[in-house]
Amino acid sequence: MEKTIFEKIIDGEIPSYKIYEDEKTLAFLDIHPETPGHTLVVPKVEVDKLYDLQMEDYLAVMKTVKKLASRMERVLGRRTLIKVIGTDVPHAHVHLVSLDPDYQYGQVTEMTEEEMKEMQKKLTEGAD
Repeated sequence: MEKTIFEKIIDGEIPSYKIYEDEKTLAFLDIHPETPGHTLVVPKVEVDKLYDLQMEDYLAVMKTVKKLASRMERVLGRRTLIKVIGTDVPHAHVHLVSLDPDYQYGQVTEMTEEEMKEMQKKLTEGAD
């Protein structure tokens, strides 16, 4: 079976704007963000649905979600929306979206490579 885009990112075959990584999870900026800072948190193990993860991996994902949602709120100054959609890529993942005042579900915010790198820097320098 062909690797998902997330597996290719985890394996380093595709570059990403990495925000956080530990033994079990990886977090990176979404390249089609709903708002600046839109981050994806993925388990390093390939499982299609979040609720099919082994408990240890599920808890690792949620621990990373908690850490990064708090960091995003502190750095960006807005509430962070946590979404589990589960239909766009067949690899469990959680979306963290900074709620701009004019946020609309499903919107896409165009960002240049320089803007993405600047956001990556903001969110990684804001590490605990």
